[in-house]
Amino acid sequence: MSPAIQLRAARERVGMTQVELARRAGTSQATISAYESGRKLPAVDTFARLLSATGSRLVVQSDRQAVQWPSRTQLAHAAQELSDVLGLAAVLPVRHEPELRFPRLPTERSA
Repeated sequence: MSPAIQLRAARERVGMTQVELARRAGTSQATISAYESGRKLPAVDTFARLLSATGSRLVVQSDRQAVQWPSRTQLAHAAQELSDVLGLAAVLPVRHEPELRFPRLPTERSA
């Protein structure tokens, strides 16, 4: 879930307006609005401070699944496929017209 959605949900859960949150957190209502709309992304410490002002807190949890990096064999296979596709694209015929043309559109008179 995005910080914008989390911040708005935390604020609304306690029935607080953006002005009230801004006053409690020591910032402006315009800044709260920018964070909640996603126009600005708060720093982690700022986000934690804003959540704290709503009575919530920021919790970081480790992911249950470790990141799985591709093996050397998988990378080599993907590289070979990319090389094959680029090689094929290089031999496809390309014809460029010397002049850019657009199709004629029917006018009311000719229609």
